[in-house]
Amino acid sequence: MRVLLLGGTGEARELARLLVAGGVEVISSLAGRTTDARRPDGEIRVGGFGGVDGLIAWLQAHPVDVVVDATHPFATRMTANAAAATTHLGLRFLVLHRPGWTSGDDWHWADSPAAAAELLPGLGSRVFLTIGRQGLDDFATTGLWTLARCVDPPQPRPSWCELVLARGPFSETDELQLLKQHRIDVLVTKNSGGPATAPKLRAAQQLHLPVVVIRRPPLPAGLDVVTSSPQAFDWVMREARS
Repeated sequence: MRVLLLGGTGEARELARLLVAGGVEVISSLAGRTTDARRPDGEIRVGGFGGVDGLIAWLQAHPVDVVVDATHPFATRMTANAAAATTHLGLRFLVLHRPGWTSGDDWHWADSPAAAAELLPGLGSRVFLTIGRQGLDDFATTGLWTLARCVDPPQPRPSWCELVLARGPFSETDELQLLKQHRIDVLVTKNSGGPATAPKLRAAQQLHLPVVVIRRPPLPAGLDVVTSSPQAFDWVMREARS
């Protein structure tokens, strides 16, 4: 059994570990947008494929039995491209999609970064952005003091916000200290789900801060979807036996 694992998430690394331990040949594909990314077990390739046609060509040159998409829940283009490529080639395709968060105290939902930015003036004056580098520009004209946390600095480096460069996971204590230090009064996040980035939500709740949450885009219809690495491992092993 040979698997192309579209990765970059903690769930992808855990699935790679399980598969390699189970004797499955795994090629983890990383987008390469983050420097010094944590390396999963097994073989690794870095970089994009060049859209649907590029992914089809890669799969024809490097045959696999199944493709598993364990990318970030907001990596919608990669998921759509993989669904189209595997359908074209008649390959089995699985999406590992971690559950999202449900509503908490004083949460405000938005469908996009731009919509989230429009909500902010009515909620606070000192903003903490935890959405990564993509989408930052939508907040440039709010006129509010803003702290943005990223793993790597955006290019070009924005002049309208303060940057903190750090890689999680962060503890609840860490998040409380940061919120207090910068006198944050509103938090903005994507609905990434999972426990690794949840401490900021608990810290905001402790301080009774409003939270603006950007909704996930929907998955394409008709896909096989699981919500955990063990479930994905079981799916792949069933495919190996069939």
